[in-house]
Amino acid sequence: MNKARATPNPAPSAVRPRAGESALALARAVIEGEAQAVAALGPRLDGAFLHAVDLLLGCRGRVVVSGIGKSGHIGRKIASTLASTGTPAMFVHAAEAAHGDLGMITPADVFLAFSNSGSSPELMTIVPILKREGTPLIAVTGSSESALAQAADVHLDCRVEREACPLNLAPTASTTAMLALGDALAIACLDARGFGAQDFARSHPGGALGRRLLLRVADIMRTGAAVPTVDRRASVMDALHEISRKQLGMAAVVDADGRVAGIFTDGDLRRLLERGADVRSTLVADVMTTAPLTITADALAAQAAQLLDSRRKNQLLVVDSQAHLVGALHMHDLMAAKVI
Repeated sequence: MNKARATPNPAPSAVRPRAGESALALARAVIEGEAQAVAALGPRLDGAFLHAVDLLLGCRGRVVVSGIGKSGHIGRKIASTLASTGTPAMFVHAAEAAHGDLGMITPADVFLAFSNSGSSPELMTIVPILKREGTPLIAVTGSSESALAQAADVHLDCRVEREACPLNLAPTASTTAMLALGDALAIACLDARGFGAQDFARSHPGGALGRRLLLRVADIMRTGAAVPTVDRRASVMDALHEISRKQLGMAAVVDADGRVAGIFTDGDLRRLLERGADVRSTLVADVMTTAPLTITADALAAQAAQLLDSRRKNQLLVVDSQAHLVGALHMHDLMAAKVI
């Protein structure tokens, strides 16, 4: 009995370029389609957008963002963006709202609903309650004729010509358009509130921006016995012992009142040795660097980093308004605090 001969699989090299080219072409088409969907939003913005911004700015409670499915994921992100840019907001899942979470929403809030179809049963179940309670409703949908759009106090149109999905089924361009429109609302509110970098940092204390804008020199400087310090009448050998013990590569030189008179660094030591001077008999005041870099404890740590970088130094002395030594800062301290 003859066995059917199996058709050999084509060589990978014969398949992969075609598959790769197809994937790249499709990826580019998806990105172009989503970009076009977002670009089409701008010309459609009108007085309804301004009305929505006014409602958000006038909200006495919180902006409650809701949605279901992919629109719900977009809504959750927009709630987070609003909250971090000066507009108190929270996300409530539409399905959970119909089973008790509706109690979180009050007439003082503003309800911001995302739904591409504008007919999500989960949202439409709770809309009558919102209307009865007098909670303002902003709807972001892809259909101005939808039930949600018709019930809303303000409707924002985020319709797209087609999804970026080749089947025109998977939410792609529509969710990207929703995201862009939600971000536009958040940023318009940010600007109207005069929300600045300092405000942003206060809501992001764990991030890089928070560290740059909130962290002070006093928060990370070395103080007390950790600061290498010698009297101006000390010898260079005394300064070397202090440098070795404290391992900051320098010693602050102070007068009898504790005011900074100078600094003695590893560089000063090298120059001294090159001259063949006796470190035991030489006074540190005769070879120190006068007028060293200083900064106050209440200065931003970012300012200290900028000062060190611009002067190509590794150490800073921290002083009060009367030039008394109150601490010291090394470049490594700024690195450890992730300021740089």
